[in-house]
Amino acid sequence: MRAGRAVWLALVFVLAGCGSLPVATYEAERPVLDLKRYFDGTIDAWGMFQDRSGKVIKRFHVQIDAQWAGDTGTLDEHFTYADGTRSRRVWTITRFDAHRYRGTADDVVGEARGEAHGNALRWQYVLKLEVDGKTYDVDFDDWMYLIDDRVMLNRSVMSKFGVHLGEVTLSFRKRT
Repeated sequence: MRAGRAVWLALVFVLAGCGSLPVATYEAERPVLDLKRYFDGTIDAWGMFQDRSGKVIKRFHVQIDAQWAGDTGTLDEHFTYADGTRSRRVWTITRFDAHRYRGTADDVVGEARGEAHGNALRWQYVLKLEVDGKTYDVDFDDWMYLIDDRVMLNRSVMSKFGVHLGEVTLSFRKRT
């Protein structure tokens, strides 16, 4: 009987971890995150990738040059890693309405989907991630929170087939 109860409890905890808080939960939070306003100009970000054990694997700086033409934005991201390597990603983001966004980049499979409410944005996509010479399609679940007009925090959970691989943490600072 104890083993059955333990299995049932484990299943409950696993299923509870599968759910996610709706981004609309943050509707009343201020300041309101408007991607067109925040990602306009130059933004610096500092981040790290931690594996599933919490060990920091990579540290990096990103300079983002962003501009918008109507409801379409371009975020040109230049990454510099602690080991001296560099990479670049260019996002094209389209705003559909007050809450929904879509994005593409060369290393994103299909389209990224985003939803913003209040000070928060949830951004979900599949990224082609190169590791040791092999490329893997990895699911990203990004949550961004605007702290004030210049600072935004980002936490991304990475997974493959539902298995937690690690997390990316970023701190953004918009230049004045």
